[in-house]
Amino acid sequence: MIVTNYLIIGSGVAGLTFAIKIADRFPDKKVTIITKSTVDESNTKYAQGGIAIVTDEVQDSYQKHIDDTLICGDGLCDVDVVEMVVTEGPKRLKELMDWGAKFDKNSKGNFDLGKEGGHSENRVVHHKDQTGYEIERAILEQVYQKENITVLDHHFALDLITENKCCIGAVALNQKTNQIITFQSDYTLLATGGIGHLYGHTTNPIIATADGIAMAYRANAAIKDMEFIQFHPTALYENTIGSKFLISEAVRGFGAYLRTKNGNRFMLDYDARGELASRDIVSQSIDLELKKSAEECVYLDCTHLDLQAFIKHFPMIYERCKNNGIDIAKDWIPVIPAQHYLCGGIVVNKNGKTDVENLFACGECSRTGLHGANRLASNSLLEALVYSDKIYHYLAQNSSENKIANNVKSEFKIELKPSVNSEYLTNLKSELQLLMRQSAGIVRFDADLFKAQEKLIKWQEELKIKVENNQISTELFELYNMTTVANLIVQQSIERKENRGGFVKYDYSYNN
Repeated sequence: MIVTNYLIIGSGVAGLTFAIKIADRFPDKKVTIITKSTVDESNTKYAQGGIAIVTDEVQDSYQKHIDDTLICGDGLCDVDVVEMVVTEGPKRLKELMDWGAKFDKNSKGNFDLGKEGGHSENRVVHHKDQTGYEIERAILEQVYQKENITVLDHHFALDLITENKCCIGAVALNQKTNQIITFQSDYTLLATGGIGHLYGHTTNPIIATADGIAMAYRANAAIKDMEFIQFHPTALYENTIGSKFLISEAVRGFGAYLRTKNGNRFMLDYDARGELASRDIVSQSIDLELKKSAEECVYLDCTHLDLQAFIKHFPMIYERCKNNGIDIAKDWIPVIPAQHYLCGGIVVNKNGKTDVENLFACGECSRTGLHGANRLASNSLLEALVYSDKIYHYLAQNSSENKIANNVKSEFKIELKPSVNSEYLTNLKSELQLLMRQSAGIVRFDADLFKAQEKLIKWQEELKIKVENNQISTELFELYNMTTVANLIVQQSIERKENRGGFVKYDYSYNN
């Protein structure tokens, strides 16, 4: 058994920034971070665009950023949360810079601010097209300097340990030794990221399998707004299943056009903002164009842009296109929408608290009320930074002394059975991903959702039996989590009766 004061599950910006602050505040307390891959592998690392923060109060204002967020959220944002997150942005940015994160400046020494879909002003602070990677680099350096932080990579959290709706730790699989480890903790923070691999076509890394949300659901935490899934309009089309390379929204902010195969610049037919409409509108427009044409993809045209300026701003995108045989000076970039971000998740209050005592959630796995029905571009890193700080301040003021609970009676002794056939898991995962793309994608239909629900319930029961039989492996548990959360998405999609933001559903199963 490993005993710790603070157990953090996940190693993206949300979990790591909390770890740094709480370790500084309580140098005599133990902080333990567990992550199922390497410590630097997270959704944060792949965030290209940047952080939406008001830094130029002459051209921009907090109110403009608040209004843009509320418009994008289509009436379902929590206004108090939006105001809190937006106004705290500059403080959190300064903190990142104090920790060594570097952001692009212009010739005058001011931030080189980008503009993305849904924003009324240039306010996206970035590091070329690798902002998440730069932030992860800087904060990991801070983590490694703290003697009271222990980082355990390749430890896959299986389930939370609860007693009387209070979280007292978690059980994890040490993937190197194949042993089950019990963690006893005063406070547990879920910072496990997104759900991308439920869909297969996703901009998320392969680790994004909805684990934190599934664990919280099994611990009876409230889960809400799972129907609001954001599809990034422009992932590089490569005709394969798996993680997709993202062509940042900032490329459209830089002036790129979306075109059909025959050259039609179609976005102006759907929205006066054209390519700078919010992501839900751009994704839905592309989806409709592809349905009309039966083509595999649409195209991003950058041929009219200044090549050297493009390379300076988007070196990683330029290189990836070049390696794929795409010369952006004369070739259009083939793109398709791909699952990108979950707007709902584990319900938390303004201090990041779930309704399970001593359990907190932060980052993409949480539902704060900031995003409503659709997330405004580059608000996600901002949300993670603000909420990790809120959780830190709450626990700094409310952590009881000498607490480490003796509630975990003993280590979980589980005799693992032989693993489930890997071919069965691979095939079922492919079926699940296809089902979600077809039935719970950009545009949904009630009849498809009801059919999907029947399959998901069946698969979930099959996998639950194998888990209870102790045939435990990372692959099995990931799939168990994926079917659990897929069922939540489908159920909440069925329950929602009106289209809002990123959620579009038609009913052809009834005659009304």
